Amino acid sequence: MAFDESLAGRIRDGFARTAGITEKKMFGGVGFLLNGNMCVGIWKDALIVRLDPVEGAAALYEPHVREFDITGKPMKGWIVVEPAGIFEDRDLNEWLHRAVEFVKQLPSK
Repeated sequence: MAFDESLAGRIRDGFARTAGITEKKMFGGVGFLLNGNMCVGIWKDALIVRLDPVEGAAALYEPHVREFDITGKPMKGWIVVEPAGIFEDRDLNEWLHRAVEFVKQLPSK
């Protein structure tokens, strides 16, 4: 299954006013990088979100969220938000904001 192009468009819209965002095809989907650091991506029809590891662990208790694990080794701070958790634009934009808040603290690449 290819990644959800409609979701990619919604993410582009959500990042329209965010400086430093670039887009890159990766892991069979698409990733959105902030200043060269992975911020969010799409895996099939779900949103991959990069958060501080502590916030990522806490996010696992939120509805429609699970660990991002496609290799058998989940990465700390990386989560997947299922389509039901990003159905509304305000929910998607909140996840984008949370990812940006963490990633903007990382050194630019």
